[in-house]
Amino acid sequence: MNVDFIVEAVGYLGSALLILSMTRTSILKLRVFGLIGSLVFLTYSLLIEAYPIAVVNVVIASVHIYFLRQLLSKRTEYFTILEVRPESRYLEYFLDFHADEISRFQPGFRYEAQNDQIRAFILRDLVPAGLFIGRSCQDHSVEVLLDFVIPQYRDFRVGQFLYSERSGVFRDPRCDHAWSATGTPAHNEYLERMGFELIEEPGSEPAYTKDLRPMQSA
Repeated sequence: MNVDFIVEAVGYLGSALLILSMTRTSILKLRVFGLIGSLVFLTYSLLIEAYPIAVVNVVIASVHIYFLRQLLSKRTEYFTILEVRPESRYLEYFLDFHADEISRFQPGFRYEAQNDQIRAFILRDLVPAGLFIGRSCQDHSVEVLLDFVIPQYRDFRVGQFLYSERSGVFRDPRCDHAWSATGTPAHNEYLERMGFELIEEPGSEPAYTKDLRPMQSA
């Protein structure tokens, strides 16, 4: 195979990865694709002896590595829960603004304020990264009505915090498990990653359930 063709292919690959990184809504994916793209383009610039371009890509790769370390380091993250009232105007604005994204994952969700609901924003570094709406049931369970994370923060860290003892969302010892209706394949995959198990019983709709007792006793 022609060496010049291989070198040119490396350059096109690096360019494609850099362009792809700019189309990612997830901050983590943007950084990962940007880092890989800059390293490939660095290789290309060294192969063609374009050293000014190589220096630029070393700087770009270093920037991506710096921010990736911050994103992936638990020590630099601050998570907290902000519960809101049923009539919260911000809750109304948030649901309206993200209505299309919410319908992509939980198309059957419709918000109706009720007194027995849990309405909590998950703040990541004080940014409202996600929203949880649940309902306490009389059968010792919490029904997950909405578990939504905005595109920029879909790296599963928000969900991992929500379903941990640190969040305190499921601290009520009277509720020993959570359950959620099935959603789209992407949403079902998310529930499984959060420790939910699919339950299929004859005569009833399939649902995902998660045991809450381990986080309550932690």
